[in-house]
Amino acid sequence: PYARRARHRSPDRRGQSQRGKDKLLENVDGDPLLLRQAENALSVARKVIVTLPPDRPARSGALAEIRDRLTLVTVPDADTGMSASFRAVARLGINGPVMVLPADMPDITAKGLERLWQEFEQYAPRKVVRAATSDGVPGHPVIFPTDLVGEFSKLQGDEGARRLLKPLSGEIIIVPLPGKAAVTDLDTPEDWEAWRRERRQSDHLS
Repeated sequence: PYARRARHRSPDRRGQSQRGKDKLLENVDGDPLLLRQAENALSVARKVIVTLPPDRPARSGALAEIRDRLTLVTVPDADTGMSASFRAVARLGINGPVMVLPADMPDITAKGLERLWQEFEQYAPRKVVRAATSDGVPGHPVIFPTDLVGEFSKLQGDEGARRLLKPLSGEIIIVPLPGKAAVTDLDTPEDWEAWRRERRQSDHLS
């Protein structure tokens, strides 16, 4: 599984920013967002790793029905920044590519994840593949080739993987996803209400 599709989904502390409410537990299509994204990941990857902070037991509870299909990794230093999740994954000694998908992106679909993996496997097995908006703005998910996964251990603070991506900017394979899916994360109750309203309108028009 690691050699072909190792899948790291990193619910970092951005999930805590909705005025004390955990946005990873927001209801999307009848399920908590965290569960929905884990199921999307499982539909395209043989191994799904979910990093979790120690002080959010409700997150692991949301994954109870599929927990036996996941690798749950507690990140004791999650409060030091999103890079802590990357370091936790590095400690697993993965020998294969890893897709990083922040769990707080409700417009990312299984179809979009599959498209990224196809691009990576067919055209760029030694390059970074990164999702973008339909007009080319880079976002997430990102697939890292094997040689960069070991570099996760060197990341610090809230920089995430930006330090790894910056020197490779001219070599990254960009894959557009529909609309703004690759950059949409929702931080406030107002953001969520606006997103749901727009989604209802879109469903009505279709």
